[in-house]
Amino acid sequence: MAALSAWFWSEDFWLPHNVSWTDLANPAPGVEYPRAGHLLKAFPLALGIFAVRIFFERFIAGPCAHILHIQAGVNRRAQPNAVLEKVFTSISKCPDARQLDGLSKQLDWDVRKIQRWFRHRRNQDKPSTRTKFCESMWRFTFYLGIFTYGFCFLWQSPWMWDTRQCWYNYPYQALSPGLYHYYVTELAFYWSLMFSQFTDIKRKDFLIMFVHHLATVSLISFSYVNNMARVGSLVMCVHDASDFLLEAAKLANYAKYQRLCDSLFVVFAAAFIGTRLIIYPFWILNSTMFESWEIIGPYPSWWLFNVLLLVLQVLHIIWSYLIVRIAFKALMRGKVSKDVRSDIESSSEEEPETSHTLTTSAKQENGTNGHFSSQPWTRKDGRW
Repeated sequence: MAALSAWFWSEDFWLPHNVSWTDLANPAPGVEYPRAGHLLKAFPLALGIFAVRIFFERFIAGPCAHILHIQAGVNRRAQPNAVLEKVFTSISKCPDARQLDGLSKQLDWDVRKIQRWFRHRRNQDKPSTRTKFCESMWRFTFYLGIFTYGFCFLWQSPWMWDTRQCWYNYPYQALSPGLYHYYVTELAFYWSLMFSQFTDIKRKDFLIMFVHHLATVSLISFSYVNNMARVGSLVMCVHDASDFLLEAAKLANYAKYQRLCDSLFVVFAAAFIGTRLIIYPFWILNSTMFESWEIIGPYPSWWLFNVLLLVLQVLHIIWSYLIVRIAFKALMRGKVSKDVRSDIESSSEEEPETSHTLTTSAKQENGTNGHFSSQPWTRKDGRW
């Protein structure tokens, strides 16, 4: 274990040339440098944040949803059936035509009845609008709070106005209490997100978000251990600048304030593209890749740190594409479509069974082979 620890904490990897852990272990009186042990405090804090989230969603977000008349909703439950349940859980949640025919013969059920059963069964697991509202309200509150704290802290910090200050006298840069609390709180929150992601609403970009959280936790931890906390604080603030706006737009959407949702989405899109595609690469990446090279020079952990930052930039480009696609649809339709990160369940978008029955009857009665007008029928020559 001693050999493994010595290999992992190799000074040749973590620190610039001619700097050792001993140099950082004995700072001047009243001065403290970041230590890896500080990061362990993020785990109990992550549990505390998760507990606060549960309390917040139940006693604050829940009543707010009630005031806005956002109901939990009761989905129609599928009748118990062992055969269909086994197919649903182990084979397919949306069986194809061949599977439907086989189940129809096995159970002596009509195909439409089996389709209805699967639709009801899928909807049982679909989270209600109230659940999504409470989740978004929690994220909005935290993102807004941490962004406000971080921005106020950085406003008084010299490296916000001159990024070269992130590298002068590196790594002998004192850790202030404000910077320490900012770092540990952010790290604890993203640890809580990594774990709660498996219990939260499952979204289409689950894998991308997992990679994002993993890269974020790694970046925060790496930058703290080798005392790149100054530039790390800039990265965190830039990322927090648009997140609360997205959650605010979702809240307006769940509350059915469409105009407010559209306006907030436009503001979010502008903030996201401005911070992630302009400020982040041309201000922060420029500093970590070029200014730091000029002032302190590259070393192994420097390369890893910049690779992780570039991974985030790739994710920014992917999300920007999704945002632009939504904006284009909004221009075409006149309003913002549903969140591209909405839950995977699409069965709720299927037409109700009564509507399907009427449509089928209309097709048969009209003899149009499935092609018919969407306009209401009118009386003509004594017929409808």
